[in-house]
Amino acid sequence: MAEFTSHQPGTFTWPELATTDQNAGVAFYRALFGWDLNEQSMGPDGTYSMFLLRGKEVAAACSLRPDERLAGIPAHWNMYVTVESADEAAAKAKQLGGKVLAPAFDVMNVGRMAVLQDPSGAVFEVWEPKLHIGAKILNEPGALCWSELTTRDAKAAEAFYTKLFGWTAKNSSADAGGMQYTEFSSKGQPGVGMLPMPAQIPAGVPSYWMPYFQVTDTDASAAKATSLGAKVMVPPQNISKTGRFAVLSDPQGAMFAVFTYAG
Repeated sequence: MAEFTSHQPGTFTWPELATTDQNAGVAFYRALFGWDLNEQSMGPDGTYSMFLLRGKEVAAACSLRPDERLAGIPAHWNMYVTVESADEAAAKAKQLGGKVLAPAFDVMNVGRMAVLQDPSGAVFEVWEPKLHIGAKILNEPGALCWSELTTRDAKAAEAFYTKLFGWTAKNSSADAGGMQYTEFSSKGQPGVGMLPMPAQIPAGVPSYWMPYFQVTDTDASAAKATSLGAKVMVPPQNISKTGRFAVLSDPQGAMFAVFTYAG
């Protein structure tokens, strides 16, 4: 069991689904991962659906904001990185060529956050924890185990994130066709990957972050997701000496992956 009461700065610690149909999205992921639910009122902004594993928060879901819908932003997973100071992280991101989409603000008394965009166009969040640390369980079935950036400018993204979070980068050729893959470590702990945008992806799709959720059987989870209305974007396949994964699109279109460790 990998339970946490705090997180190292520079670690992805909170996956948050922003979706077009919150009730349907919640039902899908609960059925797929066996998550329990704690609905929290956000007043006029609706409810915040906290997903639980053994009574501990592992992820959440909310509805896309009206401005996001008007801008044509599809359902997606927001990915939060723990930082010591959301204000300092936002200022540093701007210095490094990123954009501050939402300056640092307090989320009641649970934390302080900012919404940022890297130089390649990928959006992510930084989280300065107060009462809410992020996921209390990571790296076990039903929890976040990896975070991955698909980018249109790997060189710019690598320079940006290594300077922003102090990550170290290890570049290697992946199995599939020798595609370049970068593994980032935070204080020696791997947990983040990056790959160039595949050529078959339409030109209008921006760089994006995506969560990997650990499962006990990738093939079974992919089949179950399909039965629940998901689409398989990348069918189950092996990563040499690492494990087996599949990339899926939930019924509302949000992309995520499932992963089973080898052995």
